[in-house]
Amino acid sequence: MPSTTGWTRHDIPDQSGRTAVVTGANSGIGLVTAGELARRGARVLLACRSGARGRQAVERIRRQVPGAEVEFRPLDLADLSSVRAFAESYAPGTLDLLVNNAGVMALPYGRTADGFETQFGINHLGHFALTGLLAGKLLHTPGARVVTVSSGMHALANVDMGDLNSERRYRRWVAYARSKTANLLFTHELARRLREAGSDVVAAAAHPGYAATGLQTAGARMEGRRTAERLAELGNRVFAQSAEAGALPTLYAATAPGVRPDSFTGPRLMGMRGAPARSRRAPWTLDDAAGERLWVASEQLTGVTYEDLKG
Repeated sequence: MPSTTGWTRHDIPDQSGRTAVVTGANSGIGLVTAGELARRGARVLLACRSGARGRQAVERIRRQVPGAEVEFRPLDLADLSSVRAFAESYAPGTLDLLVNNAGVMALPYGRTADGFETQFGINHLGHFALTGLLAGKLLHTPGARVVTVSSGMHALANVDMGDLNSERRYRRWVAYARSKTANLLFTHELARRLREAGSDVVAAAAHPGYAATGLQTAGARMEGRRTAERLAELGNRVFAQSAEAGALPTLYAATAPGVRPDSFTGPRLMGMRGAPARSRRAPWTLDDAAGERLWVASEQLTGVTYEDLKG
């Protein structure tokens, strides 16, 4: 990948005339990503589950960036009917940038509206369906990109093709790691299929390292484990980098010249903090056969078949 030494938000190229969709843009890395894209002139659609928090995020960006062209659009990745409604309501004929950012981490066992294990359903299947339903827009936009946010914790576990929904055994951190591996396998297979279709759309991945967001405390809060929640909050204050710093790998993958298909960008220093750099990834995230198997299973589970990539 091109040199990233010292790369900051000030290096983001002009985004005027470009349209971006950022999922989970009401807080954390997604909010920072949406705000910086708007600051550089992009029209940004904040795709969020909560209407109240989504509209608050829009107002926050507008206060920080006078004249920002930002809009809230409802999207619940835990409900495929919401994903379809978002795609059907997307009016522009082109889409320059799709940032698959939203996610959940280490939650107690649960299921989405469609019956999928929550982490796999939101982190992977929801974004798989969204990307497929918007593929026609991306393919008709010169220089378009799809950036999917994974995690360095993907290295803890490969996907289990025999138990994608963790029905035999559920371990929250293993399930999270598998969903983040799925993000990378999806990017790998999408990049391959785009190449075979002769498309110049770039599918890339990024991760924030250890960044202070609401992800670390959500699971403990849901279960009322106040001590665990406080420990996570302490870790965020003492060890984590800011959401602004954590968003830099995503912004680099989304905007920097020369980003290669199937690249994986993360923080430079031990994958935890610092300027964007090429990130290490587990070898199983580059397995062509595994990528194809996950793709086929994802099509079957979601009913989204990427017709626009079949020529």
